[in-house]
Amino acid sequence: MVIKVFVATSSGSTAIKKKQQEVVGFLEANKIDFQQMDIAGDEDNRKWMRENVPGEKKPQNGIPLPPQIFNEERYCGDFESFFSAKEENIIYSFLGLAPPPGTKETEKSDAAEEKSDATEEKSEATEDKSDSKDEKSDATNEAEAHTEDKADEGAPEEAQSGQTPPEDQQEVEEEHAATGEEEEKQGEGEEKEEVKEQEES
Repeated sequence: MVIKVFVATSSGSTAIKKKQQEVVGFLEANKIDFQQMDIAGDEDNRKWMRENVPGEKKPQNGIPLPPQIFNEERYCGDFESFFSAKEENIIYSFLGLAPPPGTKETEKSDAAEEKSDATEEKSEATEDKSDSKDEKSDATNEAEAHTEDKADEGAPEEAQSGQTPPEDQQEVEEEHAATGEEEEKQGEGEEKEEVKEQEES
């Protein structure tokens, strides 16, 4: 990716010359590769620059003044945008370049990444916490359900123990019947004896 700085080498305006020198000097000092595109001596350069500067960045007369900065075909900005980016230490972002290690911009982006990582970790920790809460409540629910099942299991046994099983009942009835027969026999025997005694007397 090549940074293109459109300048007018033979401009009669001192202000424009000063701005151009500041941009070019900064790029050279920071060893940022760039191409200086002269619009004064090259009609094609002037035409390309005018066509590719976005409408909102063009002055009222529609003719943008140098310096204008591009990264290949992508428009970066004019001198004012460049100056603001330089003041904020975001010149590499402004130019669409990766900041070299050790620059303030790298530190800034690292700090931003660390912040976002910390935020992610925090949100993950919160999720883990809520998951463990859910697990805890699930375990509590299971324990309660288990206790209820146990209680339900115990109930029929108690109900059964209160009732005499049908087989035992039959045996008891048979015993009663047998006892009744014996009592009847005894009664009959006693009556016979009484009759015998009366007859003898």
